[in-house]
Amino acid sequence: MKQHAIVFSRGLIRLMTVALFAVSMQAGAETVKERCGDLPYPTAKICYLNWWDGSMASAEIGDDERLERLPPEQRELADYLSAFILDMDAKYFSRIGAMNGELEFEDRSQETEWSEYELRVTRGEVMEKAGRMFSKGKKSNPARGDGNLVWGRFYSLDMHTKTPLVGMLHATIVLNLFEDGSSSVGGWLGVMPGTKIAEDLDYLKSLTDAYFAKAGKDPSLYRRLICKGTHETVFEFRRLPACSGVSFYGPPVYRGSTEDSIKFVAGLFDAFVGAYVDIAEKRADQPYTEADLLAQDVMRKRWLIDQLFSDPFASAIVPFDVWSFANVPPVIKF
Repeated sequence: MKQHAIVFSRGLIRLMTVALFAVSMQAGAETVKERCGDLPYPTAKICYLNWWDGSMASAEIGDDERLERLPPEQRELADYLSAFILDMDAKYFSRIGAMNGELEFEDRSQETEWSEYELRVTRGEVMEKAGRMFSKGKKSNPARGDGNLVWGRFYSLDMHTKTPLVGMLHATIVLNLFEDGSSSVGGWLGVMPGTKIAEDLDYLKSLTDAYFAKAGKDPSLYRRLICKGTHETVFEFRRLPACSGVSFYGPPVYRGSTEDSIKFVAGLFDAFVGAYVDIAEKRADQPYTEADLLAQDVMRKRWLIDQLFSDPFASAIVPFDVWSFANVPPVIKF
């Protein structure tokens, strides 16, 4: 397992601002200028800095010789998701850096029989921990089915706020492309609350419902999946999400179109994560009680139990060192 840390202090962010803007005038400038140029201080500075670091690491996420084995239609899907993942990394680590006032990245790489993992974690005083898990599929594993996997990607963001007034975010998106032309799309967008603030959970539910309604789709099945889990989960030890989000680990939203399905999941991923970060910013400085802290402790412990004994990927396929680094809460009390 490879690992390294990258630290960006307030002072370093200030010192590098001019250099980063100069770099942005070179190749690829339009993308980063459109993403960061209109953001307020200090978000813009952190955005540029995160883009610069992300551009150096983009080979691990975007480049893959397996792309050359894909037919044109599948290649377009792979390119779309790769670009989306890079954009989500830059966007949300930048927002977290602005919340915390600095960025400190802990990066790790690990490889198994089935996948290659690129992991990133940042920690701070407002967003206590945020983790990214990025996985390149090498071959089919028991959870992917029996097909010959040509290209596969899993991407997740997990966030844990310092304040107990905001629950844990778990957001995933998955695309697998097989040799016979078949494919699978998945994802999970939800919050595990400690203290339940109805206003915030209703906001996430309304946002999700409106997204489905705009596309003329019904969220009922996907909400049942997030509330109750699938047949592969062990209910006794399962996480306890609010029924505000949805799980796409079931039938595709668009039964006849992988393109429409993955773009649908991606659009809601961005909207849901963005709404969660908005809530985290709003609640960051609000007072809370000992009861709120206790509720957070219970929720965090339950997540660990879920990963150990219920989640079919964490309990049987993804190595402990991978998922525990990327998604487990920063503190768990027994």
